[in-house]
Amino acid sequence: MRASKAWSSQDPEGVASCYEQTGSLTINRGTPSTGRAELAATAASYMQAFPDLQVSVDHVLVAGDSVFWAWTLTGTNRGPGGTGNPVRVSGIEVWTMGASGLVANSIGYYDSDTYERQLAHGIEK
Repeated sequence: MRASKAWSSQDPEGVASCYEQTGSLTINRGTPSTGRAELAATAASYMQAFPDLQVSVDHVLVAGDSVFWAWTLTGTNRGPGGTGNPVRVSGIEVWTMGASGLVANSIGYYDSDTYERQLAHGIEK
């Protein structure tokens, strides 16, 4: 899947190119990243925090102009100020696709408590 490859590429502009020019991404009800520059900046922040970032495809479901992408992020927090701990967290994005076939709007969720705990202590065994 193009988005998974883009997130795993260390190429933030590649992530942004999966979206319409005015596309948006909202993560865990936060402030939306709107437009390709903001989308690239959001992707870059994760890529900097996790230089070995990998995002895998768990499931993809399509219903009309909506796509449900379940994914798993893995990486080691070795970026600036990083903890050095590994993280593995799963989430889902609900995309509304634009006329061009790119993402017009994405609403994403992941378990932020698990993410924060793993940043601080690593993955539970």
